[in-house]
Amino acid sequence: MIEVKNLVKRYGKHMAVDHLSFTVEKGQIYGFLGPNGAGKSTTMNIMTGYLGATEGEILIDGHSIMEEPETAKASIGYLPELPPLYTDMTVSEYLQFVAELKKVPKAQRKEQIERVVEMTHLEDVRQRVIKNLSKGYKQRVGLAQALLGFPPVIILDEPTVGLDPKQIIEIRDLIRELKREHTVILSSHILTEVQEICDHILIIHHGKLLASGSAAELENMLSGSGTLKLEIKGERETVINLLKGVESVDSVSHDGGESAPDTVLLTLTPQSGTDPREAIFHACAAANLPILTMQRQHASLEQIFLELTADSESPEPVGEELAEEPETQIQEEADDHEGDL
Repeated sequence: MIEVKNLVKRYGKHMAVDHLSFTVEKGQIYGFLGPNGAGKSTTMNIMTGYLGATEGEILIDGHSIMEEPETAKASIGYLPELPPLYTDMTVSEYLQFVAELKKVPKAQRKEQIERVVEMTHLEDVRQRVIKNLSKGYKQRVGLAQALLGFPPVIILDEPTVGLDPKQIIEIRDLIRELKREHTVILSSHILTEVQEICDHILIIHHGKLLASGSAAELENMLSGSGTLKLEIKGERETVINLLKGVESVDSVSHDGGESAPDTVLLTLTPQSGTDPREAIFHACAAANLPILTMQRQHASLEQIFLELTADSESPEPVGEELAEEPETQIQEEADDHEGDL
């Protein structure tokens, strides 16, 4: 559905997006995960045609966002972090206005507006002026405008930022429902949100793609075979020496405590790509050393994220946190696109 090829965005000396490449498959929810300033919003702005790229190419359903912007943009619904609302309009007036801008056929406008109002649960506020709505309802109105025209791709930048817990749950449920008919891309720096609702995760830092895959794939890929926590009844040295002799065991360490007399707690690291649990069972059974517990552990998404994005340098403000010179450049590019939705 989307191909991003060698994407680069520079603001003077700042590299907001650094040779980024990835593909987005149809009918999936993709999550951009990264710290503030990682380049998530900049990438999304380029994907939607709001900003131009310094280098690279983006294809939306086979159409270049640079060379065929009108055709490519027709396939995208976009909700920026700050929803593009005309706050003096009522919800109904605004959605009617957006439907006209998106060139929704006149005969279909009423039906589509009714459908997005129902999907985003705006029935009770449709005649209210937008500026009088809570942030949660404003976010819903922004999502409704992204859905109008029912484009195959929905791009959401921090869709739950600033919402209360109940509103967050409702928006997440709606995003899951969108997967039935749309490909969804969302950005977030909330790990639990990405892990809960995304089929595929892209971890970005300093404008570079550091890792890509499902949460389970990333955990397996970046933590190898994980570690094993064992509780074995027996004398410490005897148990450790036995386990060190098991094939595919890389290292064994004593955890420094005992849950019961004559019981040893251990952490075992397997060799990469191996699973020694069955061999450990047979070895301990043959030596008459009862295994009380054996638990496999993988690095959490939080640990993986912190490990990948940890560095000694603080990133310069790029992308979401631009200095004065880049802000001017963004405004100039925005002026060039004035009138585009």
